[in-house]
Amino acid sequence: MKNILIGILVVLVLILTVQFCRGKKEDQQMLVADTALIQKELKNVGKLIVTEGQYAQVFNYSASRDLLYGLTTASKKALVVVNAKATIGYDLSKIETRIDEGSKTVYITKIPEPELNIYPEIEYYDVKQDYLNQFQASDHNAIKRKVTELLKKKIEASELRTNAENRLISELQKIYILTNSLGWTLQYNQTVVEKEEDFQNLKL
Repeated sequence: MKNILIGILVVLVLILTVQFCRGKKEDQQMLVADTALIQKELKNVGKLIVTEGQYAQVFNYSASRDLLYGLTTASKKALVVVNAKATIGYDLSKIETRIDEGSKTVYITKIPEPELNIYPEIEYYDVKQDYLNQFQASDHNAIKRKVTELLKKKIEASELRTNAENRLISELQKIYILTNSLGWTLQYNQTVVEKEEDFQNLKL
């Protein structure tokens, strides 16, 4: 009778051991599958997103040069009309992430800065210039620099920047939706993302 009980206990121990090992193996396989899926999604998110805007601006340009030791001047002026295309882009292939399988956490460690590009088309109207102070290539370059600086300030304060950030957040939310559905945690800059709206409050 004693031997029978010992035999039964041994069989039970073996069954429990096999089931434990099988469950652990299945958990490990699931973890590997989850990790692969997350890595795939991170790769899919890693693209260039670009937001475009069109801007128009009119400037008055004038410059003068002293002649004869300040006794007279030679001037030039023009009406400058600028039509510009501006783009703000995020190269999401530069997002840096780290996956911790032990804690089932995805860390976003770096989000790339936005890249602003301005493509101005400049036209001149009502050009007036004295013979001794005519428009030169240096004037056109100076006008283009000034126009670009003014447009940059205007764009930074416009909806184009906000729209670009919203597109960035939309892409980041895809990562959260996936990690959350798999029971993983998403963290950025020491902050745990607990819902999609949290990205709106993060300093990106």
